[in-house]
Amino acid sequence: MRCLALYHVRFEDLGGFAASIAAAGYNIAYRHAGAAPLADDEWLDPDLVVVLGGPVGVGDADAYPWLAAEIAGLARRLAAGRPTLGICLGAQLMAAALGGGVVTRTGPDGAPAKEIGWAPLQIADAAGPLAPLAGVPVLHWHGDNIVAPAGVAPLAATPGTPCQAFAAGPHALALQCHAEFGPAALEEWLTGHAVELAQAGVDLHALRADTARHGARLADAGAQVLRRWLSGLHPT
Repeated sequence: MRCLALYHVRFEDLGGFAASIAAAGYNIAYRHAGAAPLADDEWLDPDLVVVLGGPVGVGDADAYPWLAAEIAGLARRLAAGRPTLGICLGAQLMAAALGGGVVTRTGPDGAPAKEIGWAPLQIADAAGPLAPLAGVPVLHWHGDNIVAPAGVAPLAATPGTPCQAFAAGPHALALQCHAEFGPAALEEWLTGHAVELAQAGVDLHALRADTARHGARLADAGAQVLRRWLSGLHPT
């Protein structure tokens, strides 16, 4: 089986999910979503498509026109019932492809407020494969919030982020949080997102300490989540 992972910045890759995907029998290939956009048939052919995170947003299509084509390709793939996983930006693009969207995340004062750092999820009773994340601190790194498509219930939330995950059938899972994150990649993330982190006033020492404290537990729980979801694609 073939897994195509679409990335937007190279260091935001499959992380800890890669091992579970390979163990499930997939050969993994990476493509940059903008530099090597997919043709129509390439959206439908792979057995699994994973759309990864990045610093651009659904509303940036004027500056990055390939984002509109990415959303359209996702819409075709999802309408065909083809297995698709979205992470962070990928989850937001999936929401837009399904008729939902994104809004700027705000704090209690109504001003824009990013969610960057480690915090546990509030898991819905019907969270399905996300159950292993209950009580587990997860890495969050976003400034936009998903507006779930009509008729689709959020599977997880945090204060200020009411939709941290959703599923649109067994073939489509979207994760706003970074359950795939591998702690060994932290310094690449800190360097790659240096401007955003400085603007948001994030304490890098605290972020490093929290990653050391929670990273291994997330890696284990994230692998469980992915194994459960993949097993639902190919039930025995």
